[in-house]
Amino acid sequence: MGRTLFGTDGVRGRANTAPMTAEMALKLGAAAGRYFRRDGSNGHRVVIGKDTRLSGYMFENALTAGLTSTGMNVLLLGPVPTPAVGYLTSSMRADLGIMISASHNPHYDNGIKFFGPDGFKLSDEAEEEIEALVAAGVEPASAENIGRAKRIDDGRFRYVERAKASFPQGARLNGLKVVVDCANGAAYKTAPEVLWELGAEVIPLGVSPNGYNINEKCGSTSPQTAADAVVAHGADVGICLDGDADRVMIIDENGAIADGDQLMALMAARWGDLGILKGGSLVATVMSNLGLERFLEGQGLRLERTPVGDRYVVERMREGGFNLGGEQSGHIVMTDYATTGDGLLAGIQFLAAMVGTGQPASALTRSFDPVPQMLKNVRYAVGQDPLSLTQVKEKLAAAEADLAGKGRLLIRKSGTEPLIRVMAECEDEGLLAQTVDGIVAEVEAALQAT
Repeated sequence: MGRTLFGTDGVRGRANTAPMTAEMALKLGAAAGRYFRRDGSNGHRVVIGKDTRLSGYMFENALTAGLTSTGMNVLLLGPVPTPAVGYLTSSMRADLGIMISASHNPHYDNGIKFFGPDGFKLSDEAEEEIEALVAAGVEPASAENIGRAKRIDDGRFRYVERAKASFPQGARLNGLKVVVDCANGAAYKTAPEVLWELGAEVIPLGVSPNGYNINEKCGSTSPQTAADAVVAHGADVGICLDGDADRVMIIDENGAIADGDQLMALMAARWGDLGILKGGSLVATVMSNLGLERFLEGQGLRLERTPVGDRYVVERMREGGFNLGGEQSGHIVMTDYATTGDGLLAGIQFLAAMVGTGQPASALTRSFDPVPQMLKNVRYAVGQDPLSLTQVKEKLAAAEADLAGKGRLLIRKSGTEPLIRVMAECEDEGLLAQTVDGIVAEVEAALQAT
C-alpha cells in the first residue's frame, strides 16, 4: 500500500488543513491504539508529549479521544522535548509514545510522531499498517473497556535527571557561562534547568512561549540571535535548540556557528580516541559535507551514509551496532544515551569536551574545513511534481555532467514540507553557484508553466 500520510518524520502539515486536522488526529489515535492493542486486553498505555504550539491542545485532545476509544490508557506529559517522549515511553513501560510537534517548522504547522515500546521511532512497515487502519476504520472498544487519561507531573523531571546523568560523573560546569536558546519550544524549562543544575551560569533565550513564537527568529534555525547574545554577554558557548529540542547548533565564544557535521566530527574523533566509538564508524545522511567524510578517513574512521531523516540514521545504527550518528541539521543520535536525536544531550557532550580538554569552544568547533556547499529550496503546490518534468530532468542530467569528478549533486523532495531541496558541493564556488541557481531557476520556470 505504501505511506501517504507519513513523511520522513511522522505526519506533518499546516494545522487545521489536511492531513493535520483534529479529525485525522482522532483517526490516527484510534488506528495506533488498535495497532498496539491487537490482543484486546486492558492495561495498555501511551504517553503523549507536545511542544508549545497553540494547536497542540487540539491535537492532544483529539489523539486522546481516539486512543481511549480503543481502550488505551493515556498519560499526558505536557510540553517536553521529543527525546523525552522516546525515553519515557520505554522507562514508563508504555506500548506507544506520541510527540505532537512540527519540530523546526513555523507555529502554524504541527505534526504527530510515533514511538514504539522500545522508545525508537516506528518503522516504515508499522506506519503503513497504521495508515491501512486509518483507511479501513477502527471498531471502538466496548463501553466497559474504554481507556482512561490523566496528566503526569513528573515526566519532565525524570528527563532532567536522565540528561544530567549523561554528563561525566564528578565533572561540573562551574565557571562556564552558557547561552541556551530554547526556540520558545518544548525545552524552554528543561534545558536551562539542566545546565544550571550542572553548575553553569545560564543565559536563557527563547523561554517565553505564547503558542505562536516557536522557532520565530530564534533557535537552531535562526542561530544568529544566540550568536549575538554570546558576544554581548561574553559567554563561553551557546547552545541552540529547535522547537522540539531534537536538534542543536553550537556557538563558539566569538559568535561563530557550528552545524551538526562539526559536532559529529568532534564527537567521533573523541569517542574513537577513547575506544568507545562502536564499529569505528559515524552514521550520517547524504546531506553531510564531503569535508566530514575526508576528516573521518584521516582519523581512520568510516562514514556510513543514509537517506535524509534521523529515523534512517537510527535504523542504520541499530542494524550495524553503531552508537553515534546524526544529521548536518543538528540531529545528533547517541544510542548509549537516547533513542532519537537529542539536542540537549548533544550540547552536554560538547560541554563535557570543553571541560575535559580545557579548550575554548572555538578550538572544538572547527575539526575540518567544509567543502563549499549550497542548499536552496523551491516550494511547490500540492499536486505538482516538478522532478517528473522533462525539462527539469534534462537540466539535472546536464548539471550532473558538469559536476562529474568535481563535486556532487543531491536533489530531493523534503519529507516534512512541500519543498524541492537543491544541494550541491564543489571546490569551484563559481561552478557551485551556477549549478544550484540554474537548477532552481529551471524548476521555478517549470512550475510556473504547469
